[in-house]
Amino acid sequence: MTDKLLPTFADIESAARVLSPYAVRTRLISSPALDERVGARVLLKPEVLQRTGSFKFRGAFNKLSSIPQDRRAAGVVAFSSGNHAQGVAAAAQILKMPATIVMPSDAPASKRERTKGYGAQVVLYDRDKEDREQIARDISGKSGAVLVPPFDDPMVIAGQGTVGFEMAEDFAAIGVLPDIVSAPASGGGLMAGIALAIKAKFPDATLMTAEPDGFDDHARSLNSGVRQPHRAEGRTICDALMASIPGELTFAVNSKLVAHGVTASDAEVGEAVAFAFRELKLVVEPGGAVALAALLAGRIDARGKTVGIVLSGGNVDADLFAKLIQQV
Repeated sequence: MTDKLLPTFADIESAARVLSPYAVRTRLISSPALDERVGARVLLKPEVLQRTGSFKFRGAFNKLSSIPQDRRAAGVVAFSSGNHAQGVAAAAQILKMPATIVMPSDAPASKRERTKGYGAQVVLYDRDKEDREQIARDISGKSGAVLVPPFDDPMVIAGQGTVGFEMAEDFAAIGVLPDIVSAPASGGGLMAGIALAIKAKFPDATLMTAEPDGFDDHARSLNSGVRQPHRAEGRTICDALMASIPGELTFAVNSKLVAHGVTASDAEVGEAVAFAFRELKLVVEPGGAVALAALLAGRIDARGKTVGIVLSGGNVDADLFAKLIQQV
C-alpha cells in the first residue's frame, strides 16, 4: 500500500471547503441524562441530521465533485445497502449526473424508495448469492459511469473526514480536549477520515471503532495488525455495518491511528436506539447507534473522561424503529 494513495488532513480541509455550501454542519450536542448515566462528559455528533440522513452524503459529494466535467454525462454507479446509496443519489442529483445504485433486495424498503426518490436507478441483487461489486463494475464497464466505492477511496474518506474536522473545531471552540472518540465502522471510511482529522488536532485522543457483536472485523484486525474478516453468520439489525473485512485504504489509516475496536449486541443497540429517542429526541438507525450502545453498555471506559460519539445515520425502517423504541 503506497502512502500516495492515502488521504491526508489537507485533503479533508479541501473536502470541507467543497462541502460547505451543501452539507449540514451538525453541531455537537450533549445530554445531562447521558452524562450522569455513564459518568462522563459525552458530546454527540448527530449525523442523523445530515442531508440524506447520514454522514455518507459527505464522502459521496466530495467524490462526485472531483469527477471532471467531460466525464459527468456518463454518470456514476455505486453499491450500497442504503446510506451510501442515498448519499450518491443525492449528490448526483445536485450535480445533475445520472446515477445507478446496486442495492441488496433485503435492504430496508425506506432506503430503497428514498434512493429512487433522488432520481437514481436502483438495481437489486441477492446478498447471499451475488457479488454487488462485480455487478457495479459490469455496469460501469458498459456505460462508462464512474464507480463510487462506499469507503475504499481517498476522496470518499476525505469527505467522511469532515465529520472529524467539524468535531475538532467544535471541541476547540468550547475548550474541550477529547479523551476518546468512537464511531460506527463497516468498511472503515468514516473512522479513517475522523482519525486523520482528530489526530491532527488532538494527538493524544484515543480512537475506537464500534461494531455489532460478531461483525467485529475491525476489532479483530486492529488487535492483530492485519486485515481479518469477521466470523458472523446470518444478520444483525445493524444492516449498514455488515461489510466482511476492513477496506485496504481505510485499514492502512486506521491501523496507525485507531487504538482498538468495541462491540455491542443487537439487544444493546436496540436499547441505544430507544435511549436516543427517549432522551435525545433523535431517530437513530441501529447501525448509527452502535457506538452509543457500546458506551451505554460499559464497553468504553468513559468514567471521568470526555468522550465524542458519532451517531452516524437515522435511516431506519419505521416498523423496526417502532419495535425497538417500545421494548424498553
